Amino acid sequence: MEYYFYIKALHLIFIITWFAGLFYIPRLFVYQIEAFHKSSPDKEILGKQLKLMAKRLWHIITWPSAILATFFGVILFVLNPALLQQPWMHVKLTFVLLLIIYHLKTHQYFKQLQSDVVKKTSSFMRVWNEGATFILFAVIFLVILKSAIDWVFGVVGIIILGVLIMLGFKFYKNIRDKNPEA
Repeated sequence: MEYYFYIKALHLIFIITWFAGLFYIPRLFVYQIEAFHKSSPDKEILGKQLKLMAKRLWHIITWPSAILATFFGVILFVLNPALLQQPWMHVKLTFVLLLIIYHLKTHQYFKQLQSDVVKKTSSFMRVWNEGATFILFAVIFLVILKSAIDWVFGVVGIIILGVLIMLGFKFYKNIRDKNPEA
């Protein structure tokens, strides 16, 4: 069973790269939306480059990482089915389901922006960008504490952090409104 830890390492590596993609793609969406509202030729030049960057990130890093993280996670359950008997793992799998839903919704936004359909604001995407962060915090606390209850304290902390981030967004937006070059 020594290969179990190799599988676990691969699972963690692909989780990290999956999250890296999920952290960065909404930031590219912010830039795409802002470029969409610029005048020519900036709109076309920036739009084309940002679409290419998003496409490469999404299809070369994020999707493959999501698939491989899931694949190696399933292998871990096959090798150690006792994990499925632990209550904290049930909560973790709920967050994994939320992560998959977040990923699929992000894919929907990706497809819209690749087609020059702008339905969301850059401010919305700045907030959306924090969704993966909330899930990551919850899952890390669950995995480290291995408790179906104690993770709540970590999530409460991330909610407080989220409120602070939202206040920071509002503060930054006020600065940008006063000085568009900021």
